[in-house]
Amino acid sequence: MSTAFITSFLAAAPTTEIKVPIIWVLGGPGSGKGTQCEKIVAKYGFTHLSSGDLLRNEVKSGSPRGKELNEIMEKGELVPMDVVLDLIKEEMMKELPNSKGYLIDGYPREKEQGIAFEKKIGAVSVVLFFDAPDNVLVERLLGRAKTSGRVDDNEETIKKRLNTFNTHNDQVVQQYTEKLKKINAERDPEAIFAEVQTYLDPLVKC
Repeated sequence: MSTAFITSFLAAAPTTEIKVPIIWVLGGPGSGKGTQCEKIVAKYGFTHLSSGDLLRNEVKSGSPRGKELNEIMEKGELVPMDVVLDLIKEEMMKELPNSKGYLIDGYPREKEQGIAFEKKIGAVSVVLFFDAPDNVLVERLLGRAKTSGRVDDNEETIKKRLNTFNTHNDQVVQQYTEKLKKINAERDPEAIFAEVQTYLDPLVKC
């Protein structure tokens, strides 16, 4: 059975009801989302799904879709919504039997993605937004670029990515005000995680 067929089937098939918490993790590139997700996974045992990692893995696969995605990412543009959603949904279904909860890292990147996610997969429990000024994020990413080797870690592309993120993220924030938790991401990681726990502890105790 081809990968394309499986992906198409998963996108069209009704999703099994997800009864564990679903947490969206938002923040500009370099905001520390990955670090916080590692801490969350260590404490709560949630399944961490990074839209960026899923996309980069597809690029590394060398598939025709991966090559198209690489061109889009090099330009700092947004990947088509359906492609990202299919990748996330497929991974969530694989982990569903044993998952204690899901961390969806870097998604949704625009309001329409959030609406599509809740329609095709399930309702989000809480939205964590790690907020930091652009100049802080640029400095962090330029430092990472020295060792990462990632095509999207050069200054020009970084600024394009930040501009794209800010333009669309404002709409996401406004769409989910009741579930949004805006967190100052300039602080020490431990201080940030202490705040994160105040939002997640109630989800696992109910």
